[in-house]
Amino acid sequence: MASRRDFLTAFKKPLETEHKEVVLRPPYGLDESLFLSECSKCESKACSTHCEEGIIVIRADGTPTLNFTKSGCTFCEECAKVCPMGVLKLENSEYSDKLNASFFITTESCMAHNKTICFSCKEPCIDDAILFNGMFSPVIDMDRCTGCGFCISRCPTNAIEFSAVLIKKQED
Repeated sequence: MASRRDFLTAFKKPLETEHKEVVLRPPYGLDESLFLSECSKCESKACSTHCEEGIIVIRADGTPTLNFTKSGCTFCEECAKVCPMGVLKLENSEYSDKLNASFFITTESCMAHNKTICFSCKEPCIDDAILFNGMFSPVIDMDRCTGCGFCISRCPTNAIEFSAVLIKKQED
């Protein structure tokens, strides 16, 4: 008899080959153009080394992105406090409590949508953004969702995906 882990991994394998990288930026950033122009010049990469959860990784182009495979963002402010280039700033309140992404649950891979009791995504969500319509229909309330990503690292079938939204400085 196969283990529970083997059973859950069977759901995960098809998704791993289809995943495309989406550039998701740390909080406290104001404009994508600043990430591209300034972060590549930064030698310290302090945002990555000071991230308490270890989710900020540096891409080949020298810019930071978030990786939710092991944890999520606590909005601890450390990345903004240590950014020497001024790309991440605590004053950027528009992106201080919500990431530049929309999250959604793919019903094909979600265990709950496939009639297996699973609350793995709901349990770590401190914003109560994952709502269940009955036991088998979870949905993400984007008005409550901060995009912290803790649900992604907990989902046993990688059924939670996101799409990044371009950060663009708003003209006054």
